[in-house]
Amino acid sequence: MVPTPSPAIRVFPDANACAAAAAETFLALSLEAAENHKTFRVALSGGSTPKRLYAILAEAPFRDKVPWSKIHFFFSDERHVGPDHPDSNFGTARDGLFEKVAVPGANIHRIFAERPDAGEVAAVYQNTIAASFGGHAEMPAFDLIFLGMGPDGHTASLFPGTPALEEKQRWVIENPVEKLKTERITFTYPLINQAARVLLLVTGDDKAERIGEIFDSAPNKAIPTYPVQGVQPVKGLLEWYLDEAAAKHLKREPASAPVAATVAA
Repeated sequence: MVPTPSPAIRVFPDANACAAAAAETFLALSLEAAENHKTFRVALSGGSTPKRLYAILAEAPFRDKVPWSKIHFFFSDERHVGPDHPDSNFGTARDGLFEKVAVPGANIHRIFAERPDAGEVAAVYQNTIAASFGGHAEMPAFDLIFLGMGPDGHTASLFPGTPALEEKQRWVIENPVEKLKTERITFTYPLINQAARVLLLVTGDDKAERIGEIFDSAPNKAIPTYPVQGVQPVKGLLEWYLDEAAAKHLKREPASAPVAATVAA
């Protein structure tokens, strides 16, 4: 098997094993940043797999090993709802992780999606990100961005046929999603693709057909068939963490990827 630097694919027996591996990667990267006296900035995503990740991180040994005070948390997208709504990505992270670990409140940067004007919400969040990176105007680079993928190939809140797919300048944008009859707030490709590492967690057999199509097709950087194919880090590492159900139609052999050391209990 010949390793490829990016994208790299790792396949795990089930969704829990996939989330556990993501937790190990998160811990290893955050510890490395802390040892180098650097702030670690990570963007979280929504969906079911992050819930498993949060549950693992909130328990020993991860809960006691992660340098929570050195990490700043952001969100790659958010539903246009308040923080106590069951669909809120922030609410899911708060209930499943933040309230169970020693992360300072000042290190949690949520999207104020309860405000009525989604465009204003997106602009404010872009300013929040800029301030965290020192207020510079240039595109910031997150240390790690977690993403998922829907059965339609969307990632973050970049849905097929939506205006945000064409955005070239703004880091965060409001995105009307006609099929959902709502607006979302989402990171754009320019921001996502500046990250040092992007980790796509995809689990479940409802994603299998799309995964097979994505990796069986010839790459086309200019015109991606599905929004997730627009995730192409400029200099960073792109990794796909799949469970066997999602990978069952994968024809190419998974490439080896940097693996975080297993955390001892």
